[in-house]
Amino acid sequence: MTESRASGYATAILAIAQAEGALDRVEDEVFQVGRAVEASPDLRQTLSDPRLPLERRQALVNDLLGNRVAPVTMNAISMVVAAGRGGDLPDIADELVSQAAATRERAVAEVRSAVPLDEATRQRLAESLGRATKRNVEVRVVVDPAVIGGVAAT
Repeated sequence: MTESRASGYATAILAIAQAEGALDRVEDEVFQVGRAVEASPDLRQTLSDPRLPLERRQALVNDLLGNRVAPVTMNAISMVVAAGRGGDLPDIADELVSQAAATRERAVAEVRSAVPLDEATRQRLAESLGRATKRNVEVRVVVDPAVIGGVAAT
């Protein structure tokens, strides 16, 4: 997907989430969905396969996300899938996170860890990365079982 197209979808989602007063939640949920799509080539293919009827792709989204995400997140993901861009969710999610961080005047660090990190650990990482980069840093955690120990930040 071109960067400008991902940017356009991310900008739309950002505007809707801000209007609904749900930016933090939508940003986090779209990020998690993007990482799940990135981790599953089969899911990525299915969500973007134009040979599958839209109803079937939408049903998959509903089955996967159900009541686990905010309605605004579900609508945003459904919009992307309906536009035939379900496979581009990782790029759209990355762009959304970047745009949301920019509205807060922050940089984003993606941290990979073998286990979920609690809020206190996330905060310590953000502070450490902030000191190292001399910027306000927002940490996004991706649970990656391939990480043997510690964390990897990008």
